[in-house]
Amino acid sequence: MHDAVFYLGAVWLTVLLVACAALVLKGPSTATRILALDTLVLMLTGLLILYAGWQRVSYYLDAALIVALLGFVSTLAAARFYGRGRLFS
Repeated sequence: MHDAVFYLGAVWLTVLLVACAALVLKGPSTATRILALDTLVLMLTGLLILYAGWQRVSYYLDAALIVALLGFVSTLAAARFYGRGRLFS
């Protein structure tokens, strides 16, 4: 039962990951691409967490935390650059 749930979740997150990657590449606007990239990072984080639970290994959770933090900071930087034209001040 647990393997079926893992495979179903992994397939669903992979489909969403591919859809987000397509939107990043062919999005209609820059703001849409920034949001799609943030969603792509969240899907990747979800896959890492799901895999950590399936393998019962904790260091994938550390990797997921690092990916999530880097994704958050990069989304803030990209949105700030898109909105103001510069990163600082």
